Amino acid sequence: MDDVIIIGGSFAGLAAALQLGRARRKVTVLDTGLRRNRFAGRSHGVLGHDHKPPSDIWAEARQQLSRYPAIRMINGRADSITGAIDNFSIVTGDGESLRARRLILSYGVVDQMPDVPGYAEGWGTSIIPCPYCDGFEVADQHWGLVWSGPQSMNQVKLFHDWTDKLTVFADGHDIAPEIRADLAGRNTPVVDGRVTGIARHGTHGATLKLHTGLDVAVNILFAHPRTKPSASLHDSLGLATVNTPTGIALKTDDRRETSVPGIYAAGDLANPGIPSVTTAIWQGAMAGIFAQQSMLA
Repeated sequence: MDDVIIIGGSFAGLAAALQLGRARRKVTVLDTGLRRNRFAGRSHGVLGHDHKPPSDIWAEARQQLSRYPAIRMINGRADSITGAIDNFSIVTGDGESLRARRLILSYGVVDQMPDVPGYAEGWGTSIIPCPYCDGFEVADQHWGLVWSGPQSMNQVKLFHDWTDKLTVFADGHDIAPEIRADLAGRNTPVVDGRVTGIARHGTHGATLKLHTGLDVAVNILFAHPRTKPSASLHDSLGLATVNTPTGIALKTDDRRETSVPGIYAAGDLANPGIPSVTTAIWQGAMAGIFAQQSMLA
């Protein structure tokens, strides 16, 4: 029996495994290899790894974990989970049965691309979600923001730390008059009409095609599509969730434990705030540490 099984081997899962491996706890990591940021060319704001391809950071992390004999990496997925604290059972996609005293869920989320030609193709290059991740590289250029709801106003306020030239694309949303007045006061024009296509140009640039026939070019486009967990294990376990502006996240306490004793969660799956590699690493490390401490006699 493992001390901990970690489901999801991206940055949160690997950070949890590192803490547990260094504590000489027996841990298995199940990883499908489908990291959320695999579409991004560079990862920014990660101390010691700024401007590196995320695939390089991930590969280096996996290599570093190989020096800890208590850590086992399995390339595969978890199909089902049963049991309770101190005796969880997992069946993998290959039919292997695993048991552990504790679980850490870090299988992340997937971005649900709208059915707009060019959207999925531009994701991670000309269409991005996070100014902390990529804003510096396109500072002082013309930014676009696809409106996704009232929470988008917070993005408008935030973006002005990077650029004074921002255009909002309503994309069929009914933006209230008082919000439009606020945007006008910030010299932020609103382009009405639903987006029907996005064409990439240059390194980051995008041209938005609207159903009105208008084409508008920007140097970078920010968008926040809805997300969903990349697996449904939390549903079968009955874990509590919280609603976020773009989807759901697992509810955890200040020790990263979910509503079911012995099950912890970290990374985008349990992060209703700003997703990033840095926060995923921090949450994963904490989940690993608290899972270990919960097993002390």
